[in-house]
Amino acid sequence: MGWTDERVDTLKKLWLDGLSATQIAKQLGGVTRNAVIGKVHRLGMSGRAAPSAPRSTGFKPPRPSRPAAPRVPRIAKAVAAAAVVEKDEMVIPFVELSGTATSLTLGSHMCKWPIGDPESDDFSFCGRRAPGKSSFCEDHARVAYQPHSSIAHRRNNNLERSLRRYI
Repeated sequence: MGWTDERVDTLKKLWLDGLSATQIAKQLGGVTRNAVIGKVHRLGMSGRAAPSAPRSTGFKPPRPSRPAAPRVPRIAKAVAAAAVVEKDEMVIPFVELSGTATSLTLGSHMCKWPIGDPESDDFSFCGRRAPGKSSFCEDHARVAYQPHSSIAHRRNNNLERSLRRYI
């Protein structure tokens, strides 16, 4: 059904009365909501809603940027956490040398311990022989895999310490 002058006048009246495009389409019959919206737009009547007022008229200066925290690789955090041992255990210092394997040369029986920051150019993997089905060489396995007893003992100490606060 086309837009006759009578239907256009009815559309204008209903639109100015504040009816929605869906309500106008139902009253006119034979047109869709989108057809009503398109015709209103072509007639130049589309802006009946009052524009929203801006929230704040004053100028707000930008907040100063936060200083970037020094980036500590996850590996360094894990090594630092693993270095915390009981007083009874003797700590053998381990000097980390640059690795010999890259992600392209890493094989199935090579140590997959990451060395350095993954985002730096000198990032590598240990690459030494990993015994059996282990992912790490013997030195890195000692750091990665802690005995269950020391983990449980540390957990009990943390529980004790937190309970002391409330007692």
